[in-house]
Amino acid sequence: MSIESVLTDLGLSKNKGLIYLSSLEIGTGSVVDIAKKAGLPRTTVHEILQNLVILGLISFATKGRTRIYTAEPPQKLKSILKDKERKLEGILPELSSLLNTSGIKPKIKFYEGVEGIKSVFEDTLTVKEKLLCGILSMQDLYQIPGKNYMDDYVKRRVEAGIKLNVIRSEGKEVEETWPFSAKESRELHYATKDMIFPMTMYLYDNKVGIIGTQKENFGLIIESEDFYRTQKNLFETLWQVTRVAKKID
Repeated sequence: MSIESVLTDLGLSKNKGLIYLSSLEIGTGSVVDIAKKAGLPRTTVHEILQNLVILGLISFATKGRTRIYTAEPPQKLKSILKDKERKLEGILPELSSLLNTSGIKPKIKFYEGVEGIKSVFEDTLTVKEKLLCGILSMQDLYQIPGKNYMDDYVKRRVEAGIKLNVIRSEGKEVEETWPFSAKESRELHYATKDMIFPMTMYLYDNKVGIIGTQKENFGLIIESEDFYRTQKNLFETLWQVTRVAKKID
């Protein structure tokens, strides 16, 4: 391999390598001397020399109003390489912690406030399988994002042909609405009285959408096949032991 290609592998660009080699041959010289030797414009050489000074490959002294540059011995390249190796060793544990050996990482999106909560609801309408499984708290949803939004959301869900299998807490009901209804593509189960769900959760397309209460006021979407499967199995278990609501149509 040529000297230039090795210097490039060490992180020195073509011009940086050329200027360092020119400085080595000259030993000590001004910007003009080095530029003449390298065959590069003086302004270019001046800028690169400052970079090489930062790297520790060039040192300088001031003589009157002129800077005189001296190339550091080639052994300096080896010490720079060792310094980079030490820095790499220092961050290897952190880099290793970021490694996902399976090649699959869960995607997590966090939203704050009412608009963020609405973002979660809007995402549920993208469901490909046309089936949502949910655990809902009507009382909290009447507060955030509000009944008007929820009624419009239900209308759009039905129009999109998306069915909802939902479990709710009777203690969190506020009025006779969102019933077990074929017209509204909703099958409703009630949990036991001692089972209160303050938060809302939707399961769809390997995603789990979570809606916080008015107190916590957040939305969250976790896209993970394993997490989704775990939560779906828990939902199906609840679905089997909860009471089927009265169907109105």
